[in-house]
Amino acid sequence: MDRVKKHFEEEAAQYDGIIKNLIPYYHKMVEALVNTLPFDPSLEIQVIDLGCGTGTISRAVKDAYPNAKLTCVDISEKMLKVAAGKLSEVSDAIFIKKNFYDFNFDKNYDAVVSSLALHHLETKEDKLEFYRKIYSCLNDGGIFVNADVVLASTEALQQCYMTQWKNFMLRNVPKDEVDSKWIPAYYEEDRPVSMIEHFEMLKDSGFKIMDVVWKYYNFAVYMAIK
Repeated sequence: MDRVKKHFEEEAAQYDGIIKNLIPYYHKMVEALVNTLPFDPSLEIQVIDLGCGTGTISRAVKDAYPNAKLTCVDISEKMLKVAAGKLSEVSDAIFIKKNFYDFNFDKNYDAVVSSLALHHLETKEDKLEFYRKIYSCLNDGGIFVNADVVLASTEALQQCYMTQWKNFMLRNVPKDEVDSKWIPAYYEEDRPVSMIEHFEMLKDSGFKIMDVVWKYYNFAVYMAIK
């Protein structure tokens, strides 16, 4: 996690510009995540954003749910500062600097959301334990929605995923940067698993209803309801 923290501290100021060049249809991913939240827009829902980064998801949630109470958690102080700027008019937003291993939920939430963050949990055991924490902190009928990178179920399909992703990046980023920075960072820092494995872990955590909301090769938005 130290490598991940260093990476995000260095790129906080440029992150919003970078991410659109690296993640295909990033705006659609964000849109799908927020659209999946099933609440009346007027409700005062409690929402926690795990690995909030620069606050893109929290901002979109607040725009859709003006009365939402937001808690934003991230490992990077610089990311949290950018997020706080995006939510500058939200006086009751809570910002917490913690990594996932040290963070414990201290209250219940109606929605737990996350984007491009949980794949940094190192092992399947770590992911399962964290899913169990998420399940425990949700109110009955609460929802978990995650937008993240995933693995394919076969090596051939994974090669297809990586080819399509690399081709997208090459349309926006110089080849030497893709080859020397972004592809190595994926293999060194990211620990994705397949959608099938995610659903197995979510089921083991207690969730009964799960679905994939949006998917483009190795990027997916999926949900689970308590």
